[in-house]
Amino acid sequence: MPAPRTVLLTGAAGGMGTLMRELLPATYGYRLRLFDVMPIEGEPDAITADLADKDALREAVRGVDAIIHLAGISLEAPFEKILRANIEGTYNLYEAAREAGIRRIVFASSNHAIGFTPRPATTPVPDESLIPINTPRRPDTFYGLSKSFGEDLASFYWDKHGIETVAIRIGSCFPEPTSVRMLSVWMSPADGARLLHAALTAEDVGYTVVYGSSANTRLWWDLASARALGYEPQDDSEPYAAKLIAEQGELDPGNPEHAYLGGHFCTNPPIWPY
Repeated sequence: MPAPRTVLLTGAAGGMGTLMRELLPATYGYRLRLFDVMPIEGEPDAITADLADKDALREAVRGVDAIIHLAGISLEAPFEKILRANIEGTYNLYEAAREAGIRRIVFASSNHAIGFTPRPATTPVPDESLIPINTPRRPDTFYGLSKSFGEDLASFYWDKHGIETVAIRIGSCFPEPTSVRMLSVWMSPADGARLLHAALTAEDVGYTVVYGSSANTRLWWDLASARALGYEPQDDSEPYAAKLIAEQGELDPGNPEHAYLGGHFCTNPPIWPY
């Protein structure tokens, strides 16, 4: 499909949102409408509202061609907070999109939807041993559970209402990897923009789930469904490997924190501070 002209970016003040609100217009020419619960410095036209504010969401989706949904709690939190922000908030967004007739959403899912999946034992991983996109979901936190819900919600809205979604199980989108585990799941900001652009413009995606990472030498999962959208990752975490391994050591399969895809989310997850 042709590139959407105007895209609603929720979670625009967050880590990945901040990166994408700079890269997507500069690289692909998108006009972004920004939405976040936090004010965005230097963006006076951004919509500052909570996902529980249905009137604000209706205003946010009016006239846009597509939505990139990054908003919500991105770490572990008490279930009540996850329920309000990630589960009810995502439902509210899909309802606003349905009412406005929007046909394409890119949903930021997470690797933590399958966090208790054992990680591959070898590095690099043979193609036949890469974690497939149809691996059963095994969330590692309430946060991961909310992303599992989001994937099912997106599937329902495709079947019931014809809203297409690409759900991206994002690894870690940072300027550079910060841990040995991240060498396998890292997505460079430039590759993040490439993947979002592919998800916005691919034809006939229906409901599609993909993994979100760069083409890392130490990759754990299969990027075939992302490549089928036209995504061609250009970056690799390997230039950072020697320094990180020297500082942190190789992953130990006997350590529960290292044994699963979700890493320390499976054992001692970081807690949302707000």
